[in-house]
Amino acid sequence: HVQLVESGGGSVEAGDTLTLSCATPALTPSGYCMGWFRQVPGKEREGVAAIFDRTYYADSVKGRFTISQDDASKTLFLRMSNLRPEDTAEYVCAADSPGWCAGGRFLSRNLARYWGQGTQVTVSS
Repeated sequence: HVQLVESGGGSVEAGDTLTLSCATPALTPSGYCMGWFRQVPGKEREGVAAIFDRTYYADSVKGRFTISQDDASKTLFLRMSNLRPEDTAEYVCAADSPGWCAGGRFLSRNLARYWGQGTQVTVSS
């Protein structure tokens, strides 16, 4: 059973920095297309960032968010800086076969083989 477990969410102010973690005990992150998505109630889930052979970002977070991974600890990270109120959402990590990262389509496809449960990020102005 593949389990992805997010942590690190919380309530912050605009301009703050927050780093999310996703534990992947059954996966070695570098062997998969790994990504972060976010969901706001009433809106479609949005792909935020993905990583395999390179990194991919949604235009709304480019220059502010950084995705990374550590195989030794089996953890995926999302460092979010200069946070804005519109970044408020539940953030979910996901994993799928490496080929799905090509061209960044993992973000637009909005489907994945494995999903975490999510962690809430709230940014106040």
